[in-house]
Amino acid sequence: MSEFVIAVDGGGTSCRAAVADRAGNVLGRGKRGSANIFTTQDAIGHNIIAAASEALQAAGLSTEELPRLPAYLGLAGINVGQRQKALAEALPFAQTEFVHDGLIALQGAMGDDDGVMAILGTGSVYLSRKGNVLRSVGGWGFAIGDQASGAVIGRTLLQQALLAHDGIHEHTPLSCAVMARFDNSPEAMVEFAQQGARPADFGAFAPLIFEYDRQDDPLAARILRDAVLDVSEALDAMIFEGCGRLCLLGGLAQEYSTRLSPRHRRILREPLGDALGGAVQLALRAFPPAPLVEGRR
Repeated sequence: MSEFVIAVDGGGTSCRAAVADRAGNVLGRGKRGSANIFTTQDAIGHNIIAAASEALQAAGLSTEELPRLPAYLGLAGINVGQRQKALAEALPFAQTEFVHDGLIALQGAMGDDDGVMAILGTGSVYLSRKGNVLRSVGGWGFAIGDQASGAVIGRTLLQQALLAHDGIHEHTPLSCAVMARFDNSPEAMVEFAQQGARPADFGAFAPLIFEYDRQDDPLAARILRDAVLDVSEALDAMIFEGCGRLCLLGGLAQEYSTRLSPRHRRILREPLGDALGGAVQLALRAFPPAPLVEGRR
């Protein structure tokens, strides 16, 4: 068994990897593009390997070590479909274990404590831990799930901009700003959406919504009202009696934290750490060092 482990946090926007020793010390980190399980298989494998290789190099280790190291991967969308086996076969690691990225985020945010966590980034998912019982809701992907995520509200913004262009709704400064991104061409917007736009591409429009909401734009307010309702409903379904800790993670966590209802803000706490740190913790448990053989040191 190697003296090092590889931990991976693969989300809809980026893939981060860390190399850690058996004491949990992170020796090197790497980062590449999306590692959502619905990313093209060649691309996700390439991004994972590239991020892990960069982490090895940052740790002063050779990339030739990859086939000798176990890897623990928390990937967005891994709870859906059966692509894990093919992906595991395509990766070079000595051992490979997959979990949903929400699990590593929960571990990073709360350690071994009980509580509820929401990841609000390109996608969205909610997890809770009470004793030994783990529960997860959401995380069903951009096509039919991920409510309140950056990808979904970004797509909603484009839909609403087209409704304003067609005269069904009134234009607002936000809808005008979005149309301007496409040179005021609805055809260009449709081309963008239909020709391979990924969740992260739609999610890139999400910051505009929060920016214009601070300027009292009615379209931004309407989109966020519905999104916050989605978050609140999910949290109400997850928060258990006696729950004293709620953590938000992801690129939109800070924006949503200020918009939560008072009942949720009362138990809102800062995360202890991030998802990659959680992946390191779980990797060390998943791949314990081999026991010493009597007479050998």
